[in-house]
Amino acid sequence: MRQDSIFSRSDSEEKNSFSALEVKEKTPVLLLLVSIVVALLFAVPFFYLAVRNIVNINDLANIFFSKLTFYPLMKTLYLACTVSIVASFIGVVLAWITIRTDVYWGSFWRIVCPLPLVFPSFVVGTTLISAYSPGGFFEFIFLPLGIEQFHRLDGYIGSFLVLTFITFPYVYLPVAARFSTLPSSTEEASRLLGYNSLATFKRVTLPQIFPTIRAGTLLIFLYVVSDFGVVQLMGYSTLTTRIFNTRLADTELSLALGLVLGIVALLIVLGERFFSKELNLVNDNPAIRPIKLKLGRWQPIALLTLLITLGAGLFSPIIILFWWAYRGFVNQTAGFATTSDLMTLALPTVNTVGMSVSAALATVLLVLPIAFLVTRFRSVLITPINAIIVSGFALPGLVVALSIVFLSINVTGFYFLYQTLPILLLAYIIHFGAQAYRTAQVGVLNLDNRLSEVARTLGTGRLLLLIKIELPQMLPALAAGGGLVMLSTMKELPATLLASPIGFKTLATHIWALNEAGFLADAGVASLLLVILSAVLTWLVVIRNSTHLR
Repeated sequence: MRQDSIFSRSDSEEKNSFSALEVKEKTPVLLLLVSIVVALLFAVPFFYLAVRNIVNINDLANIFFSKLTFYPLMKTLYLACTVSIVASFIGVVLAWITIRTDVYWGSFWRIVCPLPLVFPSFVVGTTLISAYSPGGFFEFIFLPLGIEQFHRLDGYIGSFLVLTFITFPYVYLPVAARFSTLPSSTEEASRLLGYNSLATFKRVTLPQIFPTIRAGTLLIFLYVVSDFGVVQLMGYSTLTTRIFNTRLADTELSLALGLVLGIVALLIVLGERFFSKELNLVNDNPAIRPIKLKLGRWQPIALLTLLITLGAGLFSPIIILFWWAYRGFVNQTAGFATTSDLMTLALPTVNTVGMSVSAALATVLLVLPIAFLVTRFRSVLITPINAIIVSGFALPGLVVALSIVFLSINVTGFYFLYQTLPILLLAYIIHFGAQAYRTAQVGVLNLDNRLSEVARTLGTGRLLLLIKIELPQMLPALAAGGGLVMLSTMKELPATLLASPIGFKTLATHIWALNEAGFLADAGVASLLLVILSAVLTWLVVIRNSTHLR
């Protein structure tokens, strides 16, 4: 009985906290109409894919069961599953080391562990391929030691390594936050009952962090399923590479494969929602301090784990990018071609910042009414509207862009939008809208209803109430959501390649073009610029606002 009370205490506390929530009101008609319109906008890609494929139902059946679909699908799922498992394990281990132990330089490790998120996958993939190539970084380092032969890392192994070491922060961040807020009383009681550290972690800690692990693992899985850059570079055939390579030569095949990829992603999301319980509420009591375990003689192993992981996902790519720039611009080494014109970065940088800021502002503006609807009011339409917004993130950016582009070409009255910035902006909004939507919900939940009631009593109108009272309270959450959209937009490659106007370059597409042309020095400088911009944004949005990471 005593053990049961220990392991269920947090659940009972959460149920009590739910009971304190305000009873939802009847939905205002205007808010419901606006939410329906926004949801229909988010549903455009999947609806278009479904309609186009239903029209060619006979061809669709043949494509679904052909080798052209089956083998890339199996390779996609295999890569996504293996990366998700290993990256999630790494994320949990690093979160435990940095939050729950007295590892040396803990504050430094807590800050740098999320930073692999700033790298686009294809940038890390390019550095890995270049490092193992003849005349590459590893030859430069190890040739004086007599090591001359290096095996090229490509295909599945190369894709697996790159995606694993840049996606583990999707689990690290939420698990680190959860570790930092878990009440120590349950673990202490478990130890008093005679359980050792491993048994306590298994019976007490793991059940409380498992929902957070599952949510982060889902993000990793969806990221890998939708990735295009690194698998294309590594020569690993997945559904995304098949879609991109056949988009012009075989439109029907591309659309059918896009529908397959979208269905797979949605099934994963719906399955995770169906088989999972609600996420545990995080106790934000600032008085709680996690138990710090003394590593003692295990300190070197903990430090080595951090060095290997961050060396592969952060330090090595940065060093290689600097090496590219040095050999091209300073040392002028043969094989590291450069245009020697850094001013070519000005326009892609302006375009990247402009589109990222525009996407962030537009996305927050569109999802805020739905956040109010789902959080504050009751309606039978809330569940489908919520599912539609979240499904936008489940659809890979490549599929979203492909469907919108073909819709503008083939549907009467929409051709004027083809290869325009509004189409590109719409692809960003639909694909990354769920990131801002989740944080907007948190912002609405944290509103102080007493202030709103006082303002209404004094005769404040609904619009003025939103501007003067509610928006200032929600601003931190909305800024965090907008920042996540900005960060994702800056790194997005396939959607930008497909939907951008002719001649429009962002840093991501510019780096991709430089890599293909062999201008490694220019690519290194452009990549470093993109990484710096992303790192500053990550600091402002993620690290600066997370007390447990400082």
